[in-house]
Amino acid sequence: MAQLPPLNSLRVFESAARHLSFSKAADELFVTKAAVSHQIKALEDHLGFPLFDRKNRAIELTEAAKVALPKLREAFSTLSEAVQLMRRYTEHASVNVCMAPSFAAKWLVPRLHRFSGTHPDIDMQITGDDTLISSRDSSSNMDDWFRNDKIDVIIRFGSGNYPGYRVDKLFDVSAVPLCSPKLKSEGEHPLKKPSDLQFHTLLHDDTGYTGRPSWANWLELAGVEGIDAKRGLHFNHVLLVLGGAIDEQGVGLSMEPLAQYDIDAGRLCIPFDLKMPLENSYHVIRPEQESGNESVEAFVSWILEEAKNDKTKSSDEAKS
Repeated sequence: MAQLPPLNSLRVFESAARHLSFSKAADELFVTKAAVSHQIKALEDHLGFPLFDRKNRAIELTEAAKVALPKLREAFSTLSEAVQLMRRYTEHASVNVCMAPSFAAKWLVPRLHRFSGTHPDIDMQITGDDTLISSRDSSSNMDDWFRNDKIDVIIRFGSGNYPGYRVDKLFDVSAVPLCSPKLKSEGEHPLKKPSDLQFHTLLHDDTGYTGRPSWANWLELAGVEGIDAKRGLHFNHVLLVLGGAIDEQGVGLSMEPLAQYDIDAGRLCIPFDLKMPLENSYHVIRPEQESGNESVEAFVSWILEEAKNDKTKSSDEAKS
């Protein structure tokens, strides 16, 4: 059997090959660019052939490197899985879940006590990450979250097209107008019909992510004309929109699941029946190798059941 090169140099090569950049590999591994170059050179000397074609402003993989890279990535994934299996026998059961802060604060956290009550032996680590609210809806940037940040599960609003991962749809989403109950029933111009929005401030969520609902689309769907859909207060986070609506600053437009907690508490209401279905949905995402992790499977089963119960509750309320 041929002598294997040092594991660290293989790890550096995998990172540089994935990014096609020594600089980005250095940032990911918290080392200098010179250290990356040194490790790559040492690996090439050990193997006896080059792994990169160095251009003036870029690098490209040689044919030998292209052939080997998928197997190398698979090997690191297997090693990571093996380490996780060993840790399960020595560490307290835990699940690290990553999602947008808005989803964590408004949907997951208020109901987490139910999971803890049925699974007191599982520690939960909730990570709110605004980079999940991105215009890029792909799996390319999730490798880093799962591998480097030791994330077990990601909950993400998107298309659900994440090759290489296990994906379960949590629920479909509609956008709805939201306001304080006082704006619906009190004041000079209570919100009785969509055209009454002309008398109120529009609250906008300007977060830059794919599938974000807009007042222009909702007003068109409602058949309302004569209202400037861009006027009002603009915010860079949905939590600010919801807060503004609760404080009677105006009428916000957001995803219904993110507002349900405040609706149930009487802080918000939906003034009109019209809901605007969104193309994207919320999904539960995890690596294929996590299928044997009982703690992860317990959490995923629980959260899917929570979403199912929400759907049943909404259906029952619509009929009553």
